[in-house]
Amino acid sequence: MRSWNYLTTPDRISLRYGLFRPEKENRRGTVVLLGGRFEFMEKYIETAEELNERGFTVFTFDWRGQGLSSRMLPFRHRGYVADYADYIRDLEFFMDTVVPRGKDEPRLFLAHSMGAHIVLRYLHHHPDRADGAVLVSPMIDVRTDPFPKWLARLLAKTGVRYGFESAYVPGGTDYILLDERYRGNRLTSDYERFSAVKREVVKNPALALGGVTYSWLDATFRSVDILTAPGYLEGISLPVLMVTAGRDRVVSREAQEKVCRNLRNCRIRTIPEALHEILMERDRLRAQFWRCFDDFTAEKNVMFPRQG
Repeated sequence: MRSWNYLTTPDRISLRYGLFRPEKENRRGTVVLLGGRFEFMEKYIETAEELNERGFTVFTFDWRGQGLSSRMLPFRHRGYVADYADYIRDLEFFMDTVVPRGKDEPRLFLAHSMGAHIVLRYLHHHPDRADGAVLVSPMIDVRTDPFPKWLARLLAKTGVRYGFESAYVPGGTDYILLDERYRGNRLTSDYERFSAVKREVVKNPALALGGVTYSWLDATFRSVDILTAPGYLEGISLPVLMVTAGRDRVVSREAQEKVCRNLRNCRIRTIPEALHEILMERDRLRAQFWRCFDDFTAEKNVMFPRQG
């Protein structure tokens, strides 16, 4: 069973959220499923249903500025956030308002890319609000090819300083369906799942999101600096599984490995042939992910008993 609804944050932002309930009576717990930049809940229906089959109740929502949650600018396609603290407050509000917590409802995060970044920052403030986290292609740091990182940072900071925070960074445009070509894309090698996302936008153009603004990019670099600062993740002791993509050209694998080493209870698994969006990959590669997930959630130090 699935349902969709909205909640309003203290700063009057409307967040669209979804609930997917399993049919099984012997439920294992709750998964909070969080996507990355540009993404929307429809993209993860397949994943939510696979979690339901494993006995998990799934809660998910669209980040502010994307999906069918409130857009932050009158120009709907422009990817914008003033500060990642806004994302973290939205997650705090969602967890406190919508997601149940009880002795019989252990909670697990399953988060992709930017969503995984936000989860780690959330856990810095609330290390006891979950029982485990699976981070898929986590955005610990971004790749800025073909520009050197220092130049991209300078560009973002300068653009915000001189009043261009809501403008696209160079190369950024509104979402144009015809420009979304499968050949050469950096996200997935699965044509059908790549095309399915485009079909969702065709069905509901309000889901479309274009490139990033100077503000989003500057906020991202500032949040990367916070997340990777020495000692920032020391208080997180819950079990963490990072699943990384061997062919990732979007985020830094070196940064992922470094952060995993700095977490108290983290292990990392790599799917060598996968591109950035592992959950949107070919069946064979997704099967590798689910094996990692099932092994992790069945471990004795993670409170999710295997179905039997």
